[in-house]
Amino acid sequence: MGPWKKERDGLTVSDFAQPLLVAARGGTPSHTPVWFMRQAGRSLPEYRALRQGTAMLDACMDPEMVCEITMQPIRRHGVDGAILFSDIVVPLKAAGVDLDIVAGTGPVVANPVRTLDDVNALPQLHAEQVQPVADAIGLLLKELPAEVALIGFAGAPFTLASYLVEGGPSKNHERTKALMHGNPELWHALLAKIADITAAFLHAQLDAGVQAVQLFDSWAGALSERDYREFVLPHSKRVLETISTVPRIHFGVGTGELLPAMREAGADVVGVDWRLPLDVAVERLERAHPELPKPVVQGNLDPALFFAGFAAVEREVRRIHAEGKAAAGHIFNLGHGVLPDTDPEIITRTVELIHSL
Repeated sequence: MGPWKKERDGLTVSDFAQPLLVAARGGTPSHTPVWFMRQAGRSLPEYRALRQGTAMLDACMDPEMVCEITMQPIRRHGVDGAILFSDIVVPLKAAGVDLDIVAGTGPVVANPVRTLDDVNALPQLHAEQVQPVADAIGLLLKELPAEVALIGFAGAPFTLASYLVEGGPSKNHERTKALMHGNPELWHALLAKIADITAAFLHAQLDAGVQAVQLFDSWAGALSERDYREFVLPHSKRVLETISTVPRIHFGVGTGELLPAMREAGADVVGVDWRLPLDVAVERLERAHPELPKPVVQGNLDPALFFAGFAAVEREVRRIHAEGKAAAGHIFNLGHGVLPDTDPEIITRTVELIHSL
């Protein structure tokens, strides 16, 4: 299985075929592995019941709650990967950045970053500040079925920077792009600081025992390839290059034009959203870097299709499964996260279908 084997109840993961890790390494798993972004969350009634009265960021720092929420889709759907329940702004909040997640809006930063003094004032993240996350991982490793891989995650420097600069979510990222182009020196100083926080958060998870990581660059699709390569790639690469012991998944929304560059950042598995067929994504990746091994991809069912009825879902799943054969390995996923009003039953049926193919 590689150097990321972990002890679990006296056995090593090598005693079991973890399909997700096999596929991530370009091997042939016993079945196509599947997990879903945002599988642990709002679509599940048991999640809503548990979270009632608890703020999102408080929930993310409660080890027992994190463990239970992460386990819920494993029990209900039988997916092959458990994505650690958290949020991309958790390391910023834990380090001391004044922010909150506002219902219906998203992360809101009290004092947006606009100057060099603001960048210099950003704190470092220390492992003890996210100890509850590590404690949750310890609980999960005792609870998870041995064949299910535990995936840690973090937000990529660009996406976190966009929240810090804009002060919250943004459709056009105008302040972010203005800073990027208007003051490149300040921009790179900001992303270097965030890269340190992101790497520290991922390594706290790795030290606790996660078996793969996903770096989310949710908003990188707002950039041209030229801007991505100049202003973003070096910092994402710096984060991913610090990780050598587990598979690294890299994902962004609307990043079809950026996939080769995102692989260059250090991705072992390239996440593809629903806009681009997987076989086309593989062809782009191979054409850009013929000297590299055949790529491994993750994706890419449109999450809105869960509302179209199971016949439509089955048709698309079979198409995506066939297209995924162009890659060295394919981890089935959505093209983004599970939508809040999704019927959990159709998710379970989709997992069963994927496992049957």
